[in-house]
Amino acid sequence: MSSQDIPEENLPAEQEHAHVAVSVADEENPFADPGLPPHEHRIQDIDERAAKRSERVVALLFTVSMLATVGFIVSYVTIPHDKSIFVFPIGHISALNFALGLTLGTALFCIGAGAVHWARTLMSDVEVADERHPIAASPEVRAKVHADFKQGAKESAIGRRGLIRTTMFGALALVPLSGVMLLRDLGPLPGTSLRHTLWAKGKLLVNMNTNQPLRPEDVAVGSLTFAKPEGLEETDEEFQNEIAKAALMIIRLQPDNIKDKRELQWSHEGIVAFSKICTHVGCPISLYEQQTHHVLCPCHQSTFDLSDGARVIFGPAGHALPQLRIGVNDEGYLQALGDFEEPVGPAFWERG
Repeated sequence: MSSQDIPEENLPAEQEHAHVAVSVADEENPFADPGLPPHEHRIQDIDERAAKRSERVVALLFTVSMLATVGFIVSYVTIPHDKSIFVFPIGHISALNFALGLTLGTALFCIGAGAVHWARTLMSDVEVADERHPIAASPEVRAKVHADFKQGAKESAIGRRGLIRTTMFGALALVPLSGVMLLRDLGPLPGTSLRHTLWAKGKLLVNMNTNQPLRPEDVAVGSLTFAKPEGLEETDEEFQNEIAKAALMIIRLQPDNIKDKRELQWSHEGIVAFSKICTHVGCPISLYEQQTHHVLCPCHQSTFDLSDGARVIFGPAGHALPQLRIGVNDEGYLQALGDFEEPVGPAFWERG
């Protein structure tokens, strides 16, 4: 059905505009403005039933967007982060990531598709030409803008199409909840967990390389050994988080070379245990100078004197390395006599 088949009085009213050429080509003006072509009415402009069908399509898209947003929230809350599924032809992927991507993509796509279908089928498609105007808007221009806005609002039929208006507002109101749900990953709050490690009274010092408990005779004078708490295995899910707080440096000094009184009291036969985590930004310390008893952080060159309470003698680190008090159990193995008395790592956590 075309507009030629409809009586003139049944066609929708249009704004007044020219469909004829605004100038004629001649020798002086070979590029004449041809004007706008005659406007062809769409089926939705002619048949209210077709307009209703388009309205229902737009409302359906907005409704699907709302359902997809609800699906996003449900997926985020219920699907375990470690669950995987097989999706052809991609293969095995995270079920949570797949569900979040599918639902959020659907929600956003349906809002966009609904808006485009609404504009192409129900809003006015009459081409309007307007002359260029100065940047500074005159009162007449401002009045025209307000009039055009009112006319556009009227032609969009948002006042008459209550179903579209309601479902659009619902879709736009729900889709931001997807971002709000992502805020859950900011928690839970750490509480006091950063102030404590796996070290406790009676925990054996286990060699990181051999995975065997250490005896005093295993640590030679001038040597550097790395240790972890008894029971912490690399296969544990929380291994990286725990070793980042509990990693130890074991160094054996001559007792006469230890300058700090508390360091000497917390040692065993010259064997001292300090945190391996630099107090600047948390890098692992691994460079040891045997003659000076200094350890160096490879990231920013913070240097600590292990013979003097591991105090900072150079670099940006804020305070000394925490020391772990150690002793020997009845079986002759080195053990911790408690946890660190101050938080390990950067000074931020000490004040957190």
